[in-house]
Amino acid sequence: MLMKLNVENFEKEVLQAQGLALVDFYADWCGPCKMVAPVLEEIAQEREDVLIGKINVDESGILAAKYQVVNIPTMILFKDGKEQGRIIGFRPKDDILQFIG
Repeated sequence: MLMKLNVENFEKEVLQAQGLALVDFYADWCGPCKMVAPVLEEIAQEREDVLIGKINVDESGILAAKYQVVNIPTMILFKDGKEQGRIIGFRPKDDILQFIG
């Protein structure tokens, strides 16, 4: 499932949730972000066991600052609300799937 995340729903959908969530910090003007977007949409359709979330850093700068996101896209993997790791920049689908596990 692909979900738009923001300050209002992040805690409930990611931090309080059980299971895996891959959160993509992006911006509409970012070229590599536009390249990774369809890859994440594909993964979201294939992997119902993982929440794929997107946070626009221009709209939710508080979350970007909280997680020290300096470069975009940054994808952070959460398990049961705790950060497990992150990857920065465009990655092909196989790399992202391997990262998710």
